[in-house]
Amino acid sequence: MVSKPDMSTRRILTFPAIRHCEAVSTATLLDSLLLLASNIFEYKSKPLFTNYRNAQQSLRLIGVLSIFFEEIRENRSDFSDSSVLSFSELHFILQKLRFLLEDFTCDGARLWTLMKCDFVASLFRVLIRAIATALDVLPLRSIEVSLEARESVQLVMKQARELQFEVDPADRFVSNDVISILSQFGDGIVPDSSDLRRVLYQLGIKSWSECNREIKLLESEMGFEYLSEEKRDLGLLSSLIGLMSYCRVVLFEFIDTLPTQQPNDSSSEVIRHLNTYDFQCPISLELMTDPVIVQTGHTYDRSSILKWFKAGNPTCPKTGERLKKHRFGPKFGSEAADFAILLSCLAESGAIPRLLNLLPSTNPLAQENALAGLLNLSKHSKSKTIIVENGGVELILGVLKEGLRMEAQQHAAGTLFYLASVEEYRVLIGEIPGAIQALMDLIRNGSDRCKKNALVAIFGLLMYSDNHWRVLSAGLVPLLVNLLTSLESEELIVDSLAVLATIAEKQDGTMAILRAKALPVVVEILNSTTSRAGKDYCVSLLLALCLNGEGDVVPVLVKNPSLMAPLYALLTEGTSRSSKKAGLLIRLLHEFHERSSSNLMSPDFSPRTICSCVVMCKLFHSSVLSKHPFL
Repeated sequence: MVSKPDMSTRRILTFPAIRHCEAVSTATLLDSLLLLASNIFEYKSKPLFTNYRNAQQSLRLIGVLSIFFEEIRENRSDFSDSSVLSFSELHFILQKLRFLLEDFTCDGARLWTLMKCDFVASLFRVLIRAIATALDVLPLRSIEVSLEARESVQLVMKQARELQFEVDPADRFVSNDVISILSQFGDGIVPDSSDLRRVLYQLGIKSWSECNREIKLLESEMGFEYLSEEKRDLGLLSSLIGLMSYCRVVLFEFIDTLPTQQPNDSSSEVIRHLNTYDFQCPISLELMTDPVIVQTGHTYDRSSILKWFKAGNPTCPKTGERLKKHRFGPKFGSEAADFAILLSCLAESGAIPRLLNLLPSTNPLAQENALAGLLNLSKHSKSKTIIVENGGVELILGVLKEGLRMEAQQHAAGTLFYLASVEEYRVLIGEIPGAIQALMDLIRNGSDRCKKNALVAIFGLLMYSDNHWRVLSAGLVPLLVNLLTSLESEELIVDSLAVLATIAEKQDGTMAILRAKALPVVVEILNSTTSRAGKDYCVSLLLALCLNGEGDVVPVLVKNPSLMAPLYALLTEGTSRSSKKAGLLIRLLHEFHERSSSNLMSPDFSPRTICSCVVMCKLFHSSVLSKHPFL
């Protein structure tokens, strides 16, 4: 009569075909109901890591009902058709409730049920409401039970209707953490290990084997999802598998299911079972330095697949399947997870010192490939420490200055960017003589990709205040302003504006930008660019110049009739931050215009009056200019 859970043949959070009880005696039905309620109540002793409150509320109600079932079974009185119908419906509902409890207490299902917490809460709500409806049919007055039992059932009915069964706030908080971490992976940012540990702690995942069980269940769910028509959760499942695969390697030092195996042996074992061909770009057949996954799930090096698209090919190179859109980005799925695992294992197996030893090589290919490996390894926190502690910064700077190939210099600049994400390392890099100048030389003479990596490396270094005067004294500002007038790549223009906006946050940076005659250039870009990020940085830069320009900037901007149209457009079409800054800039210009129109200042515009207007606007400028990492 009671369907037994079989996790091998059905998906998590789905119910198998359950039939209502037919052609069975009432005594048998009651016996089965009591057994079913007793089985459900046993879940009270099992650890609950998600939907704790909803489960406890449900179990409490079932516990009350089990006492009622026990009493009416002992009385063995005759039951009306309505009573039998109610018992049959309750039996049907309780089977579903047991399947639900089986699912979200299932070993390995913690992360998936967390990410489905809204759906799980709705299932509890629907099932408990259905119990209330089934009890409505039950004619309590015609059943021989004690007054206490009758009142208990009425209380169950009342609470089953009134309880909310909402998502637990703790579940919401942790699921948001997971989404944030996946977003960081998608943006190419390695999340802090403390954030990963906090999520796993909340889910009670404390070992390699527990993490591995989560992966196995997610892989099983992904198989089911792939066979479904909608494939709605395919991307999420892929990302969660990648996340747990990364955690399995990075957070757990040994495989607890193999206690005799040493940490180094486990790393070597993982490496032996990884197919290194999976990390070669199918287009260029070279080791991928910037892997991305397209819609078909296949991984390519970013530069190679972009060339493929630009050549007019709208299909996946491996499958020939037509892609719906050409926009794509890094996707932390299973293949990308394997890539992360390989890099982590390489770092722990002593590969970094060997790669560093290849940097002074006279073999151009060896030098380039070594730096490509270091570039990928430097994205992980442990690898950064190993690189720096083994004298890697000086060696990388050596390639940056005198690399045998421009590609090697490009990788060197990218590696410095990732190292600069650590505060003490951006201090170290900035203090090395010639480091900033070498990055500027690459901006001046390198390829577009070299320029990109050098710009973002400088952007990272500027997060340390003492590097601000170093870039100014090196002459970075005139170089960037000249780039803005000569570059064709909109991406590089945006990156240059981002660096200038950061420099303009301080008054000496603003003065250097004004001396380089950047003001008309920035206004022209604001009017012409189609890039939202470009417009954002233009407004940030113009606002900073007004606030720090000692009254020299506002009179010039007020006289420029082409400025107001894009500013007003940003008020309605820009991001919340750019809209706020555009509003502040418009307010500043209007304040100045009203003062000058009402003859409160001399025709040559009193600097003191202009400065007072600027001070008023500064009161509304509640936060510093945005600092968005980009690469």
